[in-house]
Amino acid sequence: MLKRIHVDQLQLGMHLKEFCGSWMDHPFWRTGFVLKDPNDIALILASSIKEVMIDCSLGLDVPVGVDMVSEVESNPAQPEPVAVAVTPPKLPQDTAPVAASQEVERAARICLQAKAAVVSMFEEVRMGKAVDVGGARQLVEDISDSVSRNPGAIISLARLKTADDYTYLHSVAVCAMMVALAKQLGLDEAQTRLCGMAGLLHDMGKVAMPTDVLNKPGKLTDAEFDIMRTHPTEGYKMLAASSGVDAISMDVVLHHHEKMDGSGYPEKLKGDEISLHAKMAAVCDVYDAITSNRPYKSGWDPAESLRRMAEWKGHFDPKVFQAFVKSMGIYPVGSLVRLKSGRIGVVTEQSAKSLTMPLIKVFFSTKSNMRIVPVMVDLSTPSALEKIISREDPAQWNFPDINELWSGLPNLGR
Repeated sequence: MLKRIHVDQLQLGMHLKEFCGSWMDHPFWRTGFVLKDPNDIALILASSIKEVMIDCSLGLDVPVGVDMVSEVESNPAQPEPVAVAVTPPKLPQDTAPVAASQEVERAARICLQAKAAVVSMFEEVRMGKAVDVGGARQLVEDISDSVSRNPGAIISLARLKTADDYTYLHSVAVCAMMVALAKQLGLDEAQTRLCGMAGLLHDMGKVAMPTDVLNKPGKLTDAEFDIMRTHPTEGYKMLAASSGVDAISMDVVLHHHEKMDGSGYPEKLKGDEISLHAKMAAVCDVYDAITSNRPYKSGWDPAESLRRMAEWKGHFDPKVFQAFVKSMGIYPVGSLVRLKSGRIGVVTEQSAKSLTMPLIKVFFSTKSNMRIVPVMVDLSTPSALEKIISREDPAQWNFPDINELWSGLPNLGR
């Protein structure tokens, strides 16, 4: 028997079936569990969710005589009424393209929710529980929808990580980039979602790695690196022991460190022995790793990272890498560039017209060697007199607010 009740009627021992509202409005990454922790009820009460569905056949019922919102007979032969849907049907504009300035705040919220979800998922696996792929599907859905609206927003925001949350936001970033790359390669919607799931799960094996090795603030020794090289195999074992995991995720978890020349691991596959999905994950994984700040090094500039990756012969599949560059832009969001006028700016958004003509927020004059009032310059417009003449190294300029400049969000990445 399913019953819809007010959140203030929740009690320990009740089986929480569904939240009556958007996934983005509650702090959990899955449903379908018995409430055992008082903190879980406190989190629900603190959220904007007002009503939930409980399954009385799997947990406590509401006390006799207590009014509830509604009661639904749990008969598999009968469809459940529309009222019990967790998330209202999405309107077309939910995935319609929008400007980066419109999407970035929503993307930031998704990043925070996604990070919390991945932390929870990894912790449950660390405690020996199976991977709950079903609970992660809505997370992939929200990330994918953000990419559809504006890929640069969530991909660039997920690049901003601290040492403590690197592993978790790295999974979010790779998920988003896998979705964007799948779209660029022309994969259908179902395949695109599966690629996103594979990206989210690709580093699951790091749960089994010793914490002191995983979070070491410096270069790994050969022995430590040998330990880290086991994470694809460990992740594969974890997924194999779980139900409902698709073949693409299994493949990506095991093979995202393989290289085209056969020098990768764990199986030293080469060329066409590596699947398309694993080739995609290899590019996304490396790009996010080298553009993110780590305890032992600062992340490379996005545009510089693409340039260096292009020089690594034998590492990536050329066609997949070219598609990745098209999905990100020659100058990805967050890249610091110099214009022919001598002004310096940061890329805020890609242009649909050209990979080399993004939108730039100009904020510094090299001629006067001083900051100027920020102004947006769209290089793709016919009236644009500017063009990019070089990439700039953020480390040399040390602009403290570069992330705030491209995102429009205050105190970002500090």
